[in-house]
Amino acid sequence: MEKEILEKYEKAGKINQEVKMFAREQLKPGVKVLDLAEKIEKMIIDKGGGIAFPVNISLNDIAAHYTPDIDDTLTLKDGDLVKVDIGVHVDGFIADSAFSVRLGEKSDILIKAAEDALEQFIKEIRPGKTVDEMSKLIEDVVMSYGVNPVRNLAGHSLEEYTQHGGLSIPNGHIPSKEEIKEGQVLGMEVFTTHGEGLVKESFPTLIYMLIQPKPVRLRESRKILQLAVDKFKTLPFARRWLKGIGSTVMLQLALKELVDREVLIEYPPLRERSNSLTAQAEETIIVLDKPIITTRS
Repeated sequence: MEKEILEKYEKAGKINQEVKMFAREQLKPGVKVLDLAEKIEKMIIDKGGGIAFPVNISLNDIAAHYTPDIDDTLTLKDGDLVKVDIGVHVDGFIADSAFSVRLGEKSDILIKAAEDALEQFIKEIRPGKTVDEMSKLIEDVVMSYGVNPVRNLAGHSLEEYTQHGGLSIPNGHIPSKEEIKEGQVLGMEVFTTHGEGLVKESFPTLIYMLIQPKPVRLRESRKILQLAVDKFKTLPFARRWLKGIGSTVMLQLALKELVDREVLIEYPPLRERSNSLTAQAEETIIVLDKPIITTRS
């Protein structure tokens, strides 16, 4: 990896660390999820980073992809199992990390299982390891706690301006001989649950990403498309970032047109299929003989 690129990954990671520490301190009953998300995203910008994706603040059986909506009133409460997933980029080079907290509890078995599985992954990951080996390791560690991995979620490679690259390392074992290469950058995330261990798409969709520009009919659709091309590029963006483009009804019609025309792709919230609690742990890893964890001091 070129020195300049490594420095950008490390800078993004440093910002991510600082923002993550701040976010953890804010998790208290009574905090509005919208206020927290806006503070986190503002801090990323203030520290010189770019927002790689809308901050995910997913509660309880929602495993991922919940970011607050415009005027969202959702508030944290005692007992919530909160996942906070933060993405920072520097010139498109991404640091992606997540943590979980059970409000009002000192510990939680789901969080312990996710964190331990991630730690064991970090200890074992080296160039030449296979997806088979590493997915089995995740599954074995998680199940040793008497809980289940979320099998249709996965760690993933990170590429320039691309949050989900071509490599996937599922939380459940798959017999793949694909090798993990030197210099690959992974957003390795582990999800755990007491439930069935699968997620399904839920609603409402609050995160979108540009696929390709195409002609669209609505004026609001054209405004969203221009904003996506100029500002968001190939990174995900939040519906709440589009506030002011039009009325609530017209904004929803415009987003529907863009999705129907295959200009945008949707990322709906992912809910555990048996409605069970989920936990998440994630760090960004540069795969070397001595791996670099950019999101950890």
